[in-house]
Amino acid sequence: MKPSLKQQYADTIKRKAKDLGFLSCGIAAADFLEEEAPKLEQWLNEKRHGEMAYMENHFDKRLDPRLLVPGAKSVVSLLFNYYTPETQKDPEAPKLSRYAYGKDYHYVIKDKLKALLENIREEMGEVGGRVFVDSAPVMDKAWAARAGLGWVGKNTNLIAKQTGSFFFIAEIILDIELAYDRPVADHCGSCTACIDACPTQALTAPYQIDGSKCISYATIELKSAIPDYFKDKMDGWMFGCDVCQTVCPWNRFAQPHQEKEFTPAAGLLEMNKRDWEELTEETFKKVFSKSAVKRTKYAGLTRNIKFLP
Repeated sequence: MKPSLKQQYADTIKRKAKDLGFLSCGIAAADFLEEEAPKLEQWLNEKRHGEMAYMENHFDKRLDPRLLVPGAKSVVSLLFNYYTPETQKDPEAPKLSRYAYGKDYHYVIKDKLKALLENIREEMGEVGGRVFVDSAPVMDKAWAARAGLGWVGKNTNLIAKQTGSFFFIAEIILDIELAYDRPVADHCGSCTACIDACPTQALTAPYQIDGSKCISYATIELKSAIPDYFKDKMDGWMFGCDVCQTVCPWNRFAQPHQEKEFTPAAGLLEMNKRDWEELTEETFKKVFSKSAVKRTKYAGLTRNIKFLP
């Protein structure tokens, strides 16, 4: 493919992504993640993934998208904003991560990715590809960083200068060559706000996280009883945790999302501490029928609430 055509196709994809509501879009060559390979291996060997056994699966596929999509040549990374300045009204209520206020992002974003892939095929002919949103062994942050959408910060989240980090990351892996973007510089500087603020010391050093100590892990991924280690360290969180993002100076640039599907479920932000403590399975099903919170199930959420002081 001619260089000019590669650029033209890349520009078209980015324009269509913007039309679909994506915050930004970048493209990297589908290749082996050489830098990430030893880091991932060490992280797994040190059991930093806790009970997330699935992290041990598909090690090779995690590091090479060509094993996920035969003939893959390009990884199109996309960011989708979920930031909202809205918060729960009762300061004493158990806290819910912002990303879970509205409809489950998997469905919302996957629909948009499918529309984008369909559009790519309309514009460029028979293009092979697959869409991914947090549902396969794809190293989202590594690919987004390669595609120039931001840098992986000291809190191990992807951070973008213009928009912060309150966004989802998704990919379309394609079997055509495109014009590729370049990584951007790290702008964390000497700041350690996220490390200093982490309630459980899960950020063990700059750019390093012990997933088994993370509140998000304890409240979402962990299926067994919450370890005593977390006692009095939960900072009030019952599902997820936003601390390392909230304190990040770059999130002062975060703008409210424009996605109506992410509007908080009716009455969700008004629920007080007592409402949560007396939560019934019927109410859980009603409030979270289309929410990512369903992942922890009623038993998991009530376990989390009871664990809080």
